[in-house]
Amino acid sequence: MTELSPILKQATPVTVDHGAGCYLYGTDGRRYLDFTAGIGVTSTGHCHPKVVAAAQAQVASLIHGQYTTVLHRPLLELTERLGAVLPEGLDTLFFANSGSEAVEAALRLVRQATGRPNVVVFHGGFHGRTVAAATMTTSGTRFSAGFSPLMPGVHVAPFPTAYRYGWSEREATAFALRELDYLFATLTSPAETAAFIVEPVLGEGGYVPGNTEFFHGLRERADRHGILLVFDEIQTGFGRTGKFFGHQHFGVRPDVITIAKGLASGFPLSGIAAPRELMARAWPGSQGGTYGGNAVACAAAIATLDVIESEGLVDNAAARGAQLLRGMRESATKAIGDVRGLGLLVGAEFTTATGEPDTATAAAAQRAAVDKGLLLLTCGAHMNVVRMIPPLIVTDTQIEDALAIWSEVLAEL
Repeated sequence: MTELSPILKQATPVTVDHGAGCYLYGTDGRRYLDFTAGIGVTSTGHCHPKVVAAAQAQVASLIHGQYTTVLHRPLLELTERLGAVLPEGLDTLFFANSGSEAVEAALRLVRQATGRPNVVVFHGGFHGRTVAAATMTTSGTRFSAGFSPLMPGVHVAPFPTAYRYGWSEREATAFALRELDYLFATLTSPAETAAFIVEPVLGEGGYVPGNTEFFHGLRERADRHGILLVFDEIQTGFGRTGKFFGHQHFGVRPDVITIAKGLASGFPLSGIAAPRELMARAWPGSQGGTYGGNAVACAAAIATLDVIESEGLVDNAAARGAQLLRGMRESATKAIGDVRGLGLLVGAEFTTATGEPDTATAAAAQRAAVDKGLLLLTCGAHMNVVRMIPPLIVTDTQIEDALAIWSEVLAEL
């Protein structure tokens, strides 16, 4: 008999029968409050009626229209609709399927547009699992180990992770920018550096938000040296942080953003956005793919944008995120060294009495929550951060239900 790869380890023992809103229903008949959202993908909840209807209608009309062969209306409408929410000046799009593909497309664009070979990424960032994206990923060696050599031309600078350094945010930011300047003096000349590629909030790296001073420091250096600033908005985009895009919290202008996850409520769709002048500097033939801009995924994305707007989900993410962050901080015990986040990206970092990462207790807490009907995931270099990522439709009552379960879990550890 065939089976799934034994390397695929499931975070929960749940086999799903169906999903609705913020809940998944197991084949065992149990209902689970899903605070994983498919790792931040099901932004409008499971099987939102408007998204389902849009996808069903599109399946009956056109399933696949390969978009370098023919154009189709969902693709054109989505491109136009995104213009209303994309950062000012980012007026052209290239669509792909996954976050990794989007990151690779952004990498290809910045190298071709600048003629420079190197990029700078930041410690703790996650950008994907394909070879180039994995090379740029430093949130854990599990994503890049065992298939060297990796891609050359990637240099890693510090991210201002204040808790890890044991400093204030200001001290951590000053250190990170100072080390970036030192990297320019020792490893990659600014004249050979194509781009900074950075997450507004470290995702797999432990749910660590950046800050205004740090990102403005990147923008200033990018402008001074002709370097492009790429924000990886794959997990932080489409309302997840309480702004439409995560970088908007910090008042900084990107040159390129990558998008995926919450864009299409679970259908595979990703892309990059950039100014037309910049996108036109990509080499002919360098952008393409069989399934990118799939008609059904585009229809689902249009419906997703409708739901985000009509149901006020960006504002809801801000309000419910503040409620979740506050509640997790209030319930934190001595087993938790730090609680942090932005919008509906909130993590609790488990540490020992001496401040060391406590992977075992984080794993025990995550499993205990699942047993009580709350689905959670872990992240961080040591997998000692338990993260909560509910759909953007989550209600105040559902947040309180999750916090009640979480408090029970912590009391029983």
